Amino acid sequence: MNVWPGLENATRRIGYARVSTPDQKLDMQLDALNGVGCKRIFTDHGVSGGTDQRPGLEEALACLKPGDAFIVLRLCRLGRSTLHLSDLVVRFRNEGVHFCSLAEGINTTTIGGKLVYHLFAAMAEFQRDVIRENTVTGLKAARDRGQVLGRPHKLNEYEVLNAHETMMQQGASLRDLALKYGVAPSTIARAFKRFGLDV
Repeated sequence: MNVWPGLENATRRIGYARVSTPDQKLDMQLDALNGVGCKRIFTDHGVSGGTDQRPGLEEALACLKPGDAFIVLRLCRLGRSTLHLSDLVVRFRNEGVHFCSLAEGINTTTIGGKLVYHLFAAMAEFQRDVIRENTVTGLKAARDRGQVLGRPHKLNEYEVLNAHETMMQQGASLRDLALKYGVAPSTIARAFKRFGLDV
């Protein structure tokens, strides 16, 4: 067994593996995860990276506890997008969970590896700033063209992006967010879809 520096201090080593099509094999990922001593490995087989329905990942996230190390072979096996990946890594930090990606050499159980959390947090903030700026610019351009935009949405862009950040980085549910903002869960879901945000 090949244990990375720091991993021996993790309470548990939890692995996650995914392949996009049914004919692909999980063997290489499973071998790598077993090789670093993962006691539990969750999988999604034949599940595209772009889909928001990944039961294996959801089950893995639900089982994580502070002190655990969450391990993947490659970053591309985890995140649906740069924003989704960044949010997940920030969520791990918030929940006291270490994160390791074997191929990229990311290991937050080490002092130097903890810098990764700050980099991913900055990337998530940057991505949301870009979305916010594009939305504001698009609305202004539509008004300048004389386009009638219809009635205002129940949630403005700041509320939508803050709600999405709370869901992705703190694990809040649509129901939690609906109660916070005084709207229906379906309103939150539609708002995320309007902004092209992962759910």
